[in-house]
Amino acid sequence: MAKLRDEMLTIPEVIEEIGVPRATFYRWRQLRKGPKSIKLPNGAVRIRRSELERWIGTLEETA
Repeated sequence: MAKLRDEMLTIPEVIEEIGVPRATFYRWRQLRKGPKSIKLPNGAVRIRRSELERWIGTLEETA
């Protein structure tokens, strides 16, 4: 059964999952090279799991 809602990840969850330092992830965001994010009304930033997976897919190299 498909998920009804896409999981929303925090930045600490994302950097732990992809294994990069926090500074690197924020630099990617500044350069607009990271996954698209959502800024909530309280200022918190979230990244949809589907967006993270889509972004990772764009980084795959073809052999």
